[in-house]
Amino acid sequence: MSDEQSQRKPNTHVNGVFFSLRLNDKTEKPSLEGNEDRAWLGEGQSESQLTTGPEEVEENGGDRPAWDSKIQYVLAQVGFSVGLGNVWRFPYLCHQNGGGSFMLLYVFLLLIVGVPLFFMELAAGQCIRQGSIGVWKHISPKLAGIGYSSCMVCFYVALYYNVIIAWSLFYLGNSFQYPLPWEQCPIDVTTNDTVKECAGSSPTSYFWFRKALNITNSIQESGELNSIMTGCLLAAWTIVSLAMIKGIKSSAKVMYFSTVFPYVVLFIFLIRGLMLDGAIEGITYMFYPKLEIWANVQVWRQAATQVFFALGLGYGSVIAYSSYNPYHNNCHRDALMVSGINFMTSVLASLVVFVVLGFRAKNIALRCVANNLDLLSSSDGSDQHWWPWFNMSDPSSVSIAEYREWYGHYSSMAGSNITDCSLEEEMNKGIEGTGLAFIAFTEVMAFFPASPFWSTLFFLMLLNLGLSTMFGTMQGILTPLMDNFSFLGCALGALIGLLFTQRSGNYFVTMFDDYSATLPLVIVVIFETISVAWVYGTDRFLDDIEVMLKWRPPVVYKYLWKYVCLLAMVGLLAASLLRMVFKSPTYTAWNQSTASEMTLEYPGWALAMIVTLILLASLPVPIGYIHYTWKNRRVPNSLSSEGGGQEMHRELYTKCGSAEQPDSVLYLVEDFNKPLDGSNLVTCALTVIHTASLKHL
Repeated sequence: MSDEQSQRKPNTHVNGVFFSLRLNDKTEKPSLEGNEDRAWLGEGQSESQLTTGPEEVEENGGDRPAWDSKIQYVLAQVGFSVGLGNVWRFPYLCHQNGGGSFMLLYVFLLLIVGVPLFFMELAAGQCIRQGSIGVWKHISPKLAGIGYSSCMVCFYVALYYNVIIAWSLFYLGNSFQYPLPWEQCPIDVTTNDTVKECAGSSPTSYFWFRKALNITNSIQESGELNSIMTGCLLAAWTIVSLAMIKGIKSSAKVMYFSTVFPYVVLFIFLIRGLMLDGAIEGITYMFYPKLEIWANVQVWRQAATQVFFALGLGYGSVIAYSSYNPYHNNCHRDALMVSGINFMTSVLASLVVFVVLGFRAKNIALRCVANNLDLLSSSDGSDQHWWPWFNMSDPSSVSIAEYREWYGHYSSMAGSNITDCSLEEEMNKGIEGTGLAFIAFTEVMAFFPASPFWSTLFFLMLLNLGLSTMFGTMQGILTPLMDNFSFLGCALGALIGLLFTQRSGNYFVTMFDDYSATLPLVIVVIFETISVAWVYGTDRFLDDIEVMLKWRPPVVYKYLWKYVCLLAMVGLLAASLLRMVFKSPTYTAWNQSTASEMTLEYPGWALAMIVTLILLASLPVPIGYIHYTWKNRRVPNSLSSEGGGQEMHRELYTKCGSAEQPDSVLYLVEDFNKPLDGSNLVTCALTVIHTASLKHL
């Protein structure tokens, strides 16, 4: 090194902190104890003084918000990951895919895919202490678009998720009535008879489709704005805005109630549900295993998708929440704990759903028996078909088992209008999503004593489940993009959300729920895994985690991240794409004239909208890569910092996962593949390169 170089005093930038390092022949080796080849410079330290205390390096000048307590953080993560999907999606998948067999498959995929990816996001956010955009740009500038894709998906989800909260507010407001407005059909004043649409369906279906949504017959009939739902949507966005007005400092306080209250309600409903006639049949149906479903590829796809969405992977919210943690927080334990709580919540919700569905199915079957006996008793010559122990004066006293035994012997003589009234057949009718919450549950609660009380509890639970997830979703947008513009973000969401308050708005909610997030999020997580496992390197990532946790995670994570998780995500993406290609996207519409639901294909403009939504959320990744490559096209490959130690040089001073190009970098030219220690610093050649000058090469 020349005299001129040795007297130069370069400014070197490390993660927003500048330090000066004077290089000369008498340079003393810095202490790197406790951190083999990385060291952090504490703020306010003198020249050449290094420290291994990364907690001293704070983002944004040390003023980054932090959780007041560990319980706040855990409640926030649980509140975000445990949402409406645990209540109405997971039970439906169990119902349709073999009950206990599906749960075993779900646990298997949770352990080998869900937990490792969840741990990866927690560790990245806590280590780098930035939002999703900053984290992935920090790890690999070429893949900075990952964070923007996450923000876009969060924005999509926030738009329609708050509509579901608005629906919950509407039903909550209507629960303070006795009798409940969906307990019986209204009377048509012109004919003085029951409204035809309600008589052809049920009071709960009529109230949902006509009174709440005032829905059109298809997505092509947009209809005017639903004024009541518009007001509820504005109220929902106001609640979210007020809860997030001071970032995590305000939303964390709300989490104490919004996260804990749903568990209280679920346990109350479970205790009440176990007292219902039909509860045992419902639980038996839930846990009855059907091992043959494991040979069905679609069941694996559905289980993997549920694992993926249950933990909130790819949204950036997990990263955002963990970025407010202390540096040495045990995020590995957090990953196991939150994942376990999430799964147990799904099981608890499934128990509640199945006892309720068992009660509902048994009531429907008993009504069927009574109606059929009435028909038979009024027909000529029917007495010969009856067994002597049937009490014809009270048909409701005949059990389902007795009736079905009779039906098995005399069904051929009973006539085509007499059905078998099968309890199993009623249980087989799967109900999910809004149909489960706003039709099936409301129907059951109408049979409860003090039904307004139970209805209020249920919809207050849905409201809090939605809000806690909504806080996390908005955090995934606001943390990386605009921490100081939470109100403007909520206002924009409320304005665009008016699309969903049209009379056809429910169809757009279905479209966004089915297509706007699924494929983009899978793509995001694929690139997240590539960024950590292949670009940055699993060994380096585990090194950083070891420094952070003060112990090294099991080596199995290396292989799970590099191979198992990546292959699982690629397989899920391929299966989802093939399903879209070979099965035209459809939606369920309500036909007012027949008072029934029907399956329709999306029109051409709606398909174009679906493709546009997917592309807008996915394109930031390739665009970011192209932009970075174009911007640095004149930089020699040998001077690129991408990949750190995998190139022909090694950056010495860097924080967790950094692959950014600082203003000046200290490079070790010789023996770059060896771990650096103090002796290497004395014996190996060091070079300072001013990255600003690289643009002129």
